[in-house]
Amino acid sequence: MSLQGRLICWFLRRSFLPATRGPIDVARVRVQTAKRVWLPQVPKGWQLREQYRAAAERDAADAPSSGEWLVREGGAPRTILYLHGGGYYFCSPKTHRAITFGLATRAEADLFSLDYRLAPEHPFPAALDDAVAAYRRLLADGARAQSLVIAGDSAGGGLALATLVALRDAGDPLPAGAVLYSPWTDLAATGASIRENDGRDPMFCGDVFARVAPLYLGEASATDPYASPVYADLHGLPPLFMLAGSTETLLDDTRRVAQRAQAAGVSVECGIGRDLPHVWPIYAPFLPEARRALDDTARFVKRVTTADDTARAQKSAHMLTEPEADAQSSRPPGAHRAAQSSVTSISS
Repeated sequence: MSLQGRLICWFLRRSFLPATRGPIDVARVRVQTAKRVWLPQVPKGWQLREQYRAAAERDAADAPSSGEWLVREGGAPRTILYLHGGGYYFCSPKTHRAITFGLATRAEADLFSLDYRLAPEHPFPAALDDAVAAYRRLLADGARAQSLVIAGDSAGGGLALATLVALRDAGDPLPAGAVLYSPWTDLAATGASIRENDGRDPMFCGDVFARVAPLYLGEASATDPYASPVYADLHGLPPLFMLAGSTETLLDDTRRVAQRAQAAGVSVECGIGRDLPHVWPIYAPFLPEARRALDDTARFVKRVTTADDTARAQKSAHMLTEPEADAQSSRPPGAHRAAQSSVTSISS
C-alpha cells in the first residue's frame, strides 16, 4: 500500500472508526459530512448541471430527475447512472464527486449522479424505486441500455445490484454492465468478515451495520433480495466489476456476490485491494490506488459498451437547446460486449 494509503487509513482509524461504535445520530452525521466534503473542480471540457430540490419539497415523481449531471462538451458516447453510498441515510451526489468526476472523464461518459431519497424519512423501497425510475427515465429520454452502465459504492453499490435485479424481474432492458465499489449487499450482516475483520477495518466496527440497517429497512426483512441482493437470484445479469478492500468488515458482501454471480453464469471481475479502505476510489486524485481503480473501471465501462459516434452530434445539439435545469438529454446507442469472468487480488 502507498504512503498515501497508510496515511488515509491512519486518519480513518482515529477520526471515523470511533464514531461507528456509538449510537447513530442521523442529523449529526449529515451536518458533519456536509462540513467536511471536498469538492473537486469541474474538469476542463465538461459541464456540471445541478438539478436539486429541497428534501421537503421532493416527492416520488421528482426523484428520478433529482441529482447532477457531468456532461462532456460535444457529447459523450456512453452514459453512467451513479448511486452514491452513505448507509442509505447520508451523503449525496456532491460528496462523491471525486469518484463521479474521475470516472466520467476516464470512461468518456456523461454521468448522472442520482439524489435518491434517504432513510429514515424514506425507508425501503424508496431508494430502489428512485433508482429504477431514474434508469427508466434515462431510457425514455433516449439512452440505449447497451450504452449505459449503473455504478455505485457501499450502500449505493448494493442499491445498484438491487436495481439490476428489479429491472430484470420487471422485464426491462438491462444496462451493459454494473460497477460495484465495496457494495453493502447483506443488511442482515451475516458475512464472516463482519467478525473476522472487526478491528482490522480502519473505518467500521463490525456491529455498526446491524445498527444502521433498520434505518433503511423499516418494516422490511433484512433478507429481502431487493434490500439485500446477496440473497437474490443473479441469473441473467450483465457483467459486474467489483472492488473491495481485504480488511473491510464488508468484504464478504463483495466476495459472496461475486461467487454467486459467477455460479449463475454472470461475467464478473472482482478485485480485492490489500489493506485498502472501504470505497478507496473516493480518495482520488490523492491516492495512487484510487487513480488506478478508476482507470480499471473506465476500461471495463468502455469494454462492455460500444461508442456510437453517429449519435454524438445529435445528442450535443439536443442538450444545448434544453433549459439548463433539464439535463435529461438523449443518449447514443451502443452494443453489449461480455467481459471475461475473473477474480483477482490487488496488491499495493
